[in-house]
Amino acid sequence: MRALIAAFLLAAPAVAQTPAAAPPTPAEHYGALFREVQLGRVFPDNKTFVDAVPKRPVAAILADYAREQPSDAAALRAFVLANFTVPGVNDMAADPLRAHIRALWPILTRPPLTPAPGGSALALPRPYVVPGGRFREIYYWDSYFTLLGLKADGEDALIEAMLDNFTSLIERYGHIPNGTRSYYLSRSQPPFFALMLDLSANRDPAVAARRLRALRREYAFWMRGAACLGGAGACEHVVRMPDGSLLNRYWDAKATPRDESFAEDSATAAGAAEQPRLWRDLRSAAESGWDFSSRWLADGRTLATIHTTDIVPVDLNSLLFAVEARIAARCQAAGDRACAAEFAGRAGARKAAMARYLWSAARGWYADFDRATGKPSDRLSAATLYPLFTGVAGPTEAQAVARTVQARLLAPGGLRTTEVATGQQWDRPNGWAPLQWIAIDGLARGGQPTLARDIARRWLTTVNAAFAETGKLLEKYDVEERRPGGGGEYPLQDGFGWTNGVASALLDRYPDLAPAKP
Repeated sequence: MRALIAAFLLAAPAVAQTPAAAPPTPAEHYGALFREVQLGRVFPDNKTFVDAVPKRPVAAILADYAREQPSDAAALRAFVLANFTVPGVNDMAADPLRAHIRALWPILTRPPLTPAPGGSALALPRPYVVPGGRFREIYYWDSYFTLLGLKADGEDALIEAMLDNFTSLIERYGHIPNGTRSYYLSRSQPPFFALMLDLSANRDPAVAARRLRALRREYAFWMRGAACLGGAGACEHVVRMPDGSLLNRYWDAKATPRDESFAEDSATAAGAAEQPRLWRDLRSAAESGWDFSSRWLADGRTLATIHTTDIVPVDLNSLLFAVEARIAARCQAAGDRACAAEFAGRAGARKAAMARYLWSAARGWYADFDRATGKPSDRLSAATLYPLFTGVAGPTEAQAVARTVQARLLAPGGLRTTEVATGQQWDRPNGWAPLQWIAIDGLARGGQPTLARDIARRWLTTVNAAFAETGKLLEKYDVEERRPGGGGEYPLQDGFGWTNGVASALLDRYPDLAPAKP
């Protein structure tokens, strides 16, 4: 047998063995990106990146790298984690982002609440969803963005429960408080209840009538100060503008340190000549949801110069326009023509006043109005997109705002909150889920779909990069470096209601932007 095999081998013709072409090495594949990652020690072990696997075509990754040019090691790391599966870093087994969010809703849902005697919680008759982390109660404006996600994920029963809770709060207290604690009752938050009602699938006329009554009562809370304006031109939430038209401001009924931030507020006011005024302005900024931001600071940087109650904010007035327009529409549907006409007139008057005092054609953006200086603020913020979101802006204004936002607020990881880095959490470089949604939805409504989609892509990339590395969804993000955000009076929170909601709603709107499984 051996002889036969030997004879066969000797008789077989020789076959030329052409070596296979060697595939490119990571250094050859990624060029400048490779050098920056390795020499910058983005990962302590240089073998880490060379074993990484690209999540999408290499040419597309390198084109984005050339365009974005991450500015430092943190930004470069975020870029790599967004575009590569890196062994030992973001290669853990995990559900896709959307599946993870769906699994979180039951974790963030609480049963109806009957408060214990002596506690600070407010009663809630139906199940409710909390943001997560240290936020163990309902928060007003947070909940709208949570409901967007619940809607996208088919949780209609939970949406109706939340709307019943908000209706109950208005019936008991005359408004929806900042949060469902006794120490939040002196103020509200941005009035999204009217927009929440748009998400309801309930068509019961009795339910609709009850909710319309609640909506009108909430509106009365915001406008109550119109009866006491006097010579000062401002009372509670209402401000008389120079031409006599009425707009609104944020305002808290108390002028003491906040219970939940007592030490911080006491320290901020130490040595201040007018401590009660300062405390009210801190509280009023908390009502805005932007606690804290250069928007409210007289010098643009120092918290002790806060003067929130001097500011006529573009976001609040945009939302109240939406409230007036929806009351008019709901009254019309109910056959109450007098109510419909009244509120349509109120919406029209507010829109005209905003055009006169909050829109700057020369700048190309909507600004807050500063009553202390008698002119619009020169501080650009993401609030400029609210008039697009609620329908105040026309096509000309929407186009101008889009140009401004693209030039000045757009960052690699989404939309910046402001242009100023103060260390406050509602300033650069942080980005927040609710403001991304306001921008994306507003730009889409305003005829700017390309920019809207680009912001959605950048934001989802940022959220997924942090999720891939940490397994968490966070309260806020640094959109310049694509990493967890910073600043504020408390540690960064995970959970997180409005981030979950906006991510689900965006993935529902732009399914092609769904990130790959880590």
